[in-house]
Amino acid sequence: MRGSQPWNTNRSRALRANATSAEARLWRELRSGLLAGHKFVRQAPIGRYFVDFLCREAYLVIEVDGATHGEPAERARDAERSAHLESLGYRIFRATNEDVFHNMSGVLAGILRALSGDHD
Repeated sequence: MRGSQPWNTNRSRALRANATSAEARLWRELRSGLLAGHKFVRQAPIGRYFVDFLCREAYLVIEVDGATHGEPAERARDAERSAHLESLGYRIFRATNEDVFHNMSGVLAGILRALSGDHD
């Protein structure tokens, strides 16, 4: 059992309450096992980070990146974060807000490939 961590629970709740429109849209596709029966949670704490979505069983993190993720400083933070998560055994699937809004079927197909262990 993971144990109670009220500071993480409160932070997760706040992040869920303030989800971006892209995150909310993707969540509608992932929640309740709608994607081939896989269970996802959102705004899950992993170490010092909170990830947008997590399939615990598959060790798959899904991140939805907005416009700021193209900036050099943000790319550096994303790389550091990804390296840390990967060192813990997680795989990371990234989608852009643009893809979530204009290519949801492609995003979901990519997530399914990642869940099956296929790499692009």
